[in-house]
Amino acid sequence: MEFLLIAYDGTDGAALDRRMSVREEHLAYARKLRQNGKMIKGGAFLSDDGKMIGSTIIYQVDSEAEVKEIIANDPYKTNGVWVDITTKHIRLANLD
Repeated sequence: MEFLLIAYDGTDGAALDRRMSVREEHLAYARKLRQNGKMIKGGAFLSDDGKMIGSTIIYQVDSEAEVKEIIANDPYKTNGVWVDITTKHIRLANLD
C-alpha cells in the first residue's frame, strides 16, 4: 500500500530552528526507511522565499497502522516540527 504524507511545520518564530536542530536525525530515519523499502521518495515544502516549511513523503507499507507508526516515530513528529499532518492512501501509476 502506498501513502502520501503532507506535513506542515509550525508557524511560530522557532519553527525553522526546531526543524534544523533535528534535520540530520530525521534524514537518518528516512534513509533507513528507504533502505528497508518503506519510503519511496520525500522532500521539503518551501516558502516563497525558499525556507523549508513542511514535508511530503510517499511511503510503501503493508497497512495504514504501519504508516501511522512510522510517522509517530519520525524525529520531526517526536520533536514538534510537524504540527499539521495529513496522510492519504494513494496508488502510484506504473509507468514502466
